[in-house]
Amino acid sequence: MIQQKMFHPALLILAFGVWGLACQKPSETSKPKSGGDAKPAQAAGKVMMIKGSDTMVHLVTAWAEVFMKKHPDVQIAVTGGGSGTGIAALINGQTDLCAASREINEKEKKDAEAKGIHPTEFSVARDGIAVVVNPKNPVSELTMEQVKKIYTGALTNWNQVGGPDAAITVLSRESSSGTYVFFQEHVLEKADYSPKVRLMPATSAIIQETAANASAIGYVGLGYAAEAGDKIKMVKIKAKEDAPAVTPSEETVKAGTYPIARALYLYANGQPTGVCKEFLDFCTSPEGEKIVRENGYVTVK
Repeated sequence: MIQQKMFHPALLILAFGVWGLACQKPSETSKPKSGGDAKPAQAAGKVMMIKGSDTMVHLVTAWAEVFMKKHPDVQIAVTGGGSGTGIAALINGQTDLCAASREINEKEKKDAEAKGIHPTEFSVARDGIAVVVNPKNPVSELTMEQVKKIYTGALTNWNQVGGPDAAITVLSRESSSGTYVFFQEHVLEKADYSPKVRLMPATSAIIQETAANASAIGYVGLGYAAEAGDKIKMVKIKAKEDAPAVTPSEETVKAGTYPIARALYLYANGQPTGVCKEFLDFCTSPEGEKIVRENGYVTVK
């Protein structure tokens, strides 16, 4: 399962007691961040932490696993928690790179500046957000307006969109998730989610609930939807009532015809050097792009 990848033995480096050091200059690593016996990253080996978007966890983990095989002296810890959590960790000097499925906002930029942090953005992949339902649900397509009304509470029964007479169970990520923010801005047009929307702690929880609940609807990253297979059903989306219904896929995201799509980012503090720069270069290299495709995402090129 995706969550298990987060705890790959090679990724569990917290016992070293060092984090947020791999991108810093040697002079900045003279003191360990925590742990009485911890050594500076430069002396203990190249240690890097990447924290943030749950949507990107399995993609970043896949990159990290291949990168570590190519660089045996490098250890990388990948954890989720949401884009906002990752950005906060970058601002507080607790991670080398932040994975984010949204752009850093103005408040976060000001908070970073106040602490002498200079977030630098790198677009590393693209993602489509799939609206998913239970496979038993006969509804196979929705307009953007219908999805908005479902999530704001204006539509509450499947029979209002051509489905059975059953109350809609609406699932969403929590507010710390970049996917939550993107979906609210791009689909809900910044309207509030209905108070009846169930906030789920992880994308995997949305998939599990949708697979088990015939009345559920949720949204997940394209990579997660592809991995879930026939446990869920991806809904075709119409940008407008008279527009064609488009299935989320690599082809439709890259072509710009699928209306719920976004860029995925890695953020560093300033211009990265050393192992951080090597890792970022790897992510957008031909080998890194192959991993992007294998994990159900879309390359930036």
